[in-house]
Amino acid sequence: MTTAIQPPWGSDWKPAPPAEKPVRSAGNPTWKPGCPSPNPKGRPAGLPDKRLLATQAALDEMRNIVAMLVGRALEGDTNAASIVLSKVLPSVKAQAEKVNFEFDSTAPISEQVAQVLDAIAAGAVAPDVGRLIIDSIKSLADVRASEELEARISALEEKQG
Repeated sequence: MTTAIQPPWGSDWKPAPPAEKPVRSAGNPTWKPGCPSPNPKGRPAGLPDKRLLATQAALDEMRNIVAMLVGRALEGDTNAASIVLSKVLPSVKAQAEKVNFEFDSTAPISEQVAQVLDAIAAGAVAPDVGRLIIDSIKSLADVRASEELEARISALEEKQG
């Protein structure tokens, strides 16, 4: 009773063939090979590029725009001041502070984490910095575990021949 019964309306169905895409050639679509070029001389020499002219015009006005923004910032416009300062001063990136506390790197991983937590509790390490240290300990533990597994696998392969 696992035979599938085909409905009568679906017995003659066939997928439609994929539509053919028209072949496009590069360049002028009206020009055909063997015919003379519609522009035999090409772009006339000395004709400036319109994009270059637009960029040059924007650069010429840039000094005026910056002077206007600086003037408004000096008058007290906070939006203009924020625009000027964001372009002139680099953004300040957060840096973790340097810490100094008792830490034994030869201790087992759980004891290393306990040492960091004790330093956080004592106020020697900020909680966010402590989290970074614990994450670093975890990353190091993962690397060591991978190295140990690799050594064990190579030892087993040598033993088997």
